[in-house]
Amino acid sequence: MVAPASPFTGVVALDGPSGTGKSTVARRLAAVLGARYLDTGAMYRAATVAVLRAGADPGDGAATTTVVEAARIEITTDPAHQSVLLDGDAVDTAIRSDETTAAVSAVSAVPSVRAMLVAAQRELIGDGGIVVEGRDIGSVVWPTARPKVFLTASPQARAERRAGELGADVTQVSGDIARRDGLDSSRAASPLVRTDDAIELDTTALDVDAVVERLVELVRESS
Repeated sequence: MVAPASPFTGVVALDGPSGTGKSTVARRLAAVLGARYLDTGAMYRAATVAVLRAGADPGDGAATTTVVEAARIEITTDPAHQSVLLDGDAVDTAIRSDETTAAVSAVSAVPSVRAMLVAAQRELIGDGGIVVEGRDIGSVVWPTARPKVFLTASPQARAERRAGELGADVTQVSGDIARRDGLDSSRAASPLVRTDDAIELDTTALDVDAVVERLVELVRESS
């Protein structure tokens, strides 16, 4: 696998639901391109940790907004060393907890929270040279990204991958994924959606190397 000859200075948008391999392939792609990497989902998870620690109801938009406004969320953009801080405290484990996963869709659906974090994400993207993954990168955060890729996979493949990562029951994970898909796709603010100009890439039958190789090709074609 060979990266483009010149340094990558653009923005790659990788969108899609959980279990499609976004995080793994986004980090790998960034490393191949010599680019930075931004996991926007980790920022929403950090905001959710802040809400839960404050004892606020994730479904209460006003209370959630107040907590997130006061929180200091920091995230690295080094694909080899990702770290998330909440008010100076490392929360890399806390953002992946079952409690956080169960509440993150509700927190993410609050329009004012999304507005705050989208602004922070745009500031981090800055002048480019970055691979950004999430659910609304190509549609809202950075509509001029090239290429825009929407990752998909069969429901079974997604559930098996997530269950493997979490060491959980496939049936339970499948139900959790379906619930999150419904919430993320139906929220009023920045719903999960494939834009008309996004390239859909089904990862069901592809391993990580094959997906990254295809993404490198798409970057070359978009240059």
